[in-house]
Amino acid sequence: GVFMYNHLQQKVRNAEALAQKYKQQQEALSAQLQVVYEHRSRLERSLQKERGEHKKTKEDFLVYKLEAQEALNKEKQDSMNRYGALSSQHKILKNQHEDVKKQLLDLQLQHNSLKLEHRKTLETHSQKYAQLQQEKDSEVTNLQDTVFKLREESKLLRKAHQEVHSQLLNAQ
Repeated sequence: GVFMYNHLQQKVRNAEALAQKYKQQQEALSAQLQVVYEHRSRLERSLQKERGEHKKTKEDFLVYKLEAQEALNKEKQDSMNRYGALSSQHKILKNQHEDVKKQLLDLQLQHNSLKLEHRKTLETHSQKYAQLQQEKDSEVTNLQDTVFKLREESKLLRKAHQEVHSQLLNAQ
């Protein structure tokens, strides 16, 4: 009985030691589990915070994207308006250019016509001048001949007058 009692008491001590060991392990595991729960709780709070920040960032990005799209559309519209204005100004300038080219061509034709007319007039005047010069030269020659003849005639008349005068003197 003593042997059995010792044996049972030994088993009880072993069981108590084992129970104590398990209790310590349970306490250590409980402490570890507590640490894990706290860590999990911190991670969940951090995750919630990150989700909130992500949501806010996403909303900010959507607002930014919308504003950028509006700005891009406005810039595109402004560019199209400027292009339209420049295009119509280009058409106006092109038409003006065509008009100026046509005017230039007309003026060149008119200039050529006037140049031809001037050349003809110049030739006509040159011919008339040459003809008048020739007539003048001819007239001058005729007048010189006439003057020469009249001088000769004047000499003869003087001579004759002298003779008549001499004869009159002689006769007196």
